Amino acid sequence: MADDGGSGVVPTVTGQALVNAVPRLQDIAEIDATSFRQIPGPHLSIDDLIPLAAEIQRLFADGVHGFVITQGTDTIEETAFALDLLIDCRCPVVVTGAMRNPTLEGADGPANLLAAVQVVLAGADQNLGVLVVLNDEIHAAQFVHKSHTSSPSTFSSAPLGPIGWVSEGTPRIMMRPPTWPIFSPQDAVTDTPIALITMALGDDGRLIDAAVAAEYQGLVFEAFGGGHCPPSVAEALERATAKIPVVLCSRTGTGEVLQRTYGFVGAEIDLLRRGLIKSGWLDGPKARILLTLLLRSGASLETIKTVFSDAAGGFKTSNSGKN
Repeated sequence: MADDGGSGVVPTVTGQALVNAVPRLQDIAEIDATSFRQIPGPHLSIDDLIPLAAEIQRLFADGVHGFVITQGTDTIEETAFALDLLIDCRCPVVVTGAMRNPTLEGADGPANLLAAVQVVLAGADQNLGVLVVLNDEIHAAQFVHKSHTSSPSTFSSAPLGPIGWVSEGTPRIMMRPPTWPIFSPQDAVTDTPIALITMALGDDGRLIDAAVAAEYQGLVFEAFGGGHCPPSVAEALERATAKIPVVLCSRTGTGEVLQRTYGFVGAEIDLLRRGLIKSGWLDGPKARILLTLLLRSGASLETIKTVFSDAAGGFKTSNSGKN
């Protein structure tokens, strides 16, 4: 983002301009900068990420050793996770951005870009999946979360924390994230709208019925606490499960959805009995990404349940998310 003389910063800086602003990059790597899209982070969609994943795999096959993707930070936690599910190659892929744009004192974009390239150079043979690098911290795509609107330390990875850091230009990787199912970009092109609804005090379930009536193909429901809602909402969720897959998450964003603790109407035992699919420790936005790619790839309801069940336990090896 940069000031173009209007009422605020907008996406006007090209990929090559970002590289040129960090002269040290030329000393450590041969970089080919491409402006694949030049739009604000909130304007991105799955339909932007699928061709990006396909392009990364094509360039890797042509001999490119690693990739740094720069974008607005609003949607990094979702785009990085989607790319982690879509890119089936062992090259390092790092997503980065900036919390302070170039018009502000102490802009962090150049330092984040340099650190991201250093992580790519160090991770060529580690098969770590897609990573997010900002503020000299290295996060796994499946855990990373934007937790503050403006702080440079906004990205966190509850409950594990970063998997590594960058110190004096040297990346340190201390943990290896689990492997996820890989979806082919070519198989995930069909538009499949998925609703994400968050529980709030006094909600009566009408939004759930409205989502089904609006022909959403799936629903991710962020419940209270460990997976709870009022009886009227539970009834609406059960009506929804008769027509579309419904995934149960927690609106807290951290921790697992419970399975066998609370037994009142609208608690997790009741909701799972009504046909909801537990998300495990995935939060709502990431569960929505996974459900979207499953449905776009033609997965059956049983496959969807199996993949989310695997996610709840932590993946150990790659497996297909397709039907």
